[in-house]
Amino acid sequence: MDFRVSGDRVSVNVPTWPALQARVSERLATGQGFALATLNLDHIVKLRGSPAFRRVYAQMDLVTADGNPIVWMSRLAGRRVELIPGADTILMLARIAARQGVTVALVGSTDDTLAGAKAYLEGEVRDLHIVETIAPAMGFDPAGADASRIFARLDASGARLCFVALGAPKQEIFAAAGRAQVPGLGFACIGAGLDFFAGTQRRAPGWARRFALEWLWRMVGSPRRLGMRYLRCLVILPGQMLRAMVSRFRSPQH
Repeated sequence: MDFRVSGDRVSVNVPTWPALQARVSERLATGQGFALATLNLDHIVKLRGSPAFRRVYAQMDLVTADGNPIVWMSRLAGRRVELIPGADTILMLARIAARQGVTVALVGSTDDTLAGAKAYLEGEVRDLHIVETIAPAMGFDPAGADASRIFARLDASGARLCFVALGAPKQEIFAAAGRAQVPGLGFACIGAGLDFFAGTQRRAPGWARRFALEWLWRMVGSPRRLGMRYLRCLVILPGQMLRAMVSRFRSPQH
């Protein structure tokens, strides 16, 4: 499924869970690195206002639909995709890594959060080995000298899969830079997923996720931090839905 954002194309090129499992398994088995992004409506807001972010997104090898609006727009456009939130990919990718004997690194958040997430994941996934955890300093440049030092540590650790929890667009910038500097390492951008495992943030309950209300649950819990973000998303949603519907009838099969 393709989305037009300020003249550029952003594609969800991994439409299903089985497709994600197959493509990550193949890349890890063959020693190929990758950069994985999880597209949501907040990303589209940021992409509209940032040519640099659009260039970074074009470098992502794998893009999934993280957020119900992306799934809805894809269906309106006649392209069915599954909801694959970044937080939900962690355990699946960790199990793939464990089966294939691939060691893992965690980058982002705080030292305490990473320690908690490491303990949880290694307890939950048999034979998983997390060999490096790195919490960058506040305000670090995800494509600068500090990032290069982190990439050197990751390379020296032997990790071949790295979960990146820095928030957008920093995590995608970091993943794109790492893709170039450590080409054999897979970077998976997973937002707040590690915080959920460490218990430093509480994820929306199952009922909220089932009814596509996770955004509302999160906003009520943190209105100052998330209120304007979700307002911007709501403002662009009708136009994005209309574009998706129009694209369906402009496609060759129609």
